[in-house]
Amino acid sequence: MQTRRLGRWMGGAATLAAVTALALARPAAQAQGGTTAFTGARVIVGDASRPIENATVVVTNGKIAQVGPAAQVKVPAGATVVDAVGKTIMPAIVDTHVHLGTTRDALLKDLRDRAFFGISAALSLGPDPPGDPSAVRAERPAGLARYFLAGRGITTPEPGRTDVPYWVTTEADARKAVREQAALKVDIIKIWVDDRDGKYKKLPPELYTPVIDEAHKAGLRVAAHIFNLSDAKGLLKAGIDAFAHGIRDVDVDDELVALVKARPNVVLIPNMPDRGVVADYSWLKGSLSDAEVAKIQAGATDRPRAHEQWQIQARNLKRLSDAGMTIAVGTDGNTAWAPHAEMADMVASGMTPMQVIIAATKNGAAFLRMNDTGTIAVGKNADLLVLDGNPAEDITNTRRSSAVYLKGVAVNRAATRPAGAQ
Repeated sequence: MQTRRLGRWMGGAATLAAVTALALARPAAQAQGGTTAFTGARVIVGDASRPIENATVVVTNGKIAQVGPAAQVKVPAGATVVDAVGKTIMPAIVDTHVHLGTTRDALLKDLRDRAFFGISAALSLGPDPPGDPSAVRAERPAGLARYFLAGRGITTPEPGRTDVPYWVTTEADARKAVREQAALKVDIIKIWVDDRDGKYKKLPPELYTPVIDEAHKAGLRVAAHIFNLSDAKGLLKAGIDAFAHGIRDVDVDDELVALVKARPNVVLIPNMPDRGVVADYSWLKGSLSDAEVAKIQAGATDRPRAHEQWQIQARNLKRLSDAGMTIAVGTDGNTAWAPHAEMADMVASGMTPMQVIIAATKNGAAFLRMNDTGTIAVGKNADLLVLDGNPAEDITNTRRSSAVYLKGVAVNRAATRPAGAQ
């Protein structure tokens, strides 16, 4: 996890331990084997199509069986009907860059917290040690966000930092590290290409190029932690598959844009930094304790220097999005509610609300190779976020959650409301 944005989500360890559901009405849980029809809602499919007004969504056995305008969908006899008039239904959100707990209990709680906030899946981009993380991923516990992981990750020696990642200094070491992680069936290989403000020698091309080559031989993709424009160019030339951060030192140039246009399937997970401006976090009331909300709110002040840094990444995100780069949503931390803030930052950078919704749903699911979710379409899992507002008009409406469904089953968020939340 990069250290230059640790202060973004104020609230520290207590926030990470306390995050849970928004204070909203609890829906009746529907058994996965039954049929439920949501009627009267606006449906945002999660692709580039226009929202469907006055729609009906029929869910059977946890899958979407029908979706379309009410006049075109026949509700099956005996179905449980949910009146969703005035609501907007969109696909649940996918967070493609997190760093979660590494013990079983901590990890299960982290995944439960994400389900409460409408996050259906999360990719941990290391460093994750062998043991509990791999075991939890294999279990796929019901009712929680799905979990994907990059394993230990690969970097150069960084004494004083975590020693979980592979510290490689030769091509042989680099290739061996990939093969060992491939044998553990990680979902992606993570590399760090960063000198940590000049403290360490960064992973050079003569090491990251064989990592990428060996990963591709094993059918794995590689995601890179980066900071500098020059490294982004080198990684693109070497065949990188995803950037776990945006470019943070300078504005992107024409050469970088040309490299992106030549490889439009490379995924950018921008992880916008602290915006450095006053922000309203009152929407978290009822989800966190009053003390936690107050602590987060106290940190949301005007900080011109931080805002200047944010503006670099905002301009770069907008330009790369306009150039056709595939964008996903990631939050680089362990704060369950963070995707809702990240999505607002992406809109503030110049992307449209619908572009950001697609990044958070369809694109995220595709990046995690989840073919069964990410859009509201026949045959997909009913991973649904039911909202009291329209995020296509105002992206902050993703925070106004009325209900969350994973595989057609309502998440019982009230059951684990933290002590002290009102």
